[in-house]
Amino acid sequence: MRTSTRIAGVLAGLTLTLGGTLAVPAAQADIPACTNMATQAGASATDAVTTACHLGVSGDLQGCVSGLTAAGVPGGAANGACRLAAHEPR
Repeated sequence: MRTSTRIAGVLAGLTLTLGGTLAVPAAQADIPACTNMATQAGASATDAVTTACHLGVSGDLQGCVSGLTAAGVPGGAANGACRLAAHEPR
């Protein structure tokens, strides 16, 4: 195998590896901020709250709000928490 072909293969592998690693944090949303806002609004930190916040991450804001209100979060706080879930952490 030629050296130039080997180097190209190594660089391609590194690009795929680092590209996947760097893309994950950028795609991550802020679930802790969502759950914190929900608990500050009076809900218990339960699996239902976390699941609802995960819906907000995936873009299902209505499902997120419905899940949080079912868990005891008032409507305005649920809406705000779901909007936090959809944004990247700061």
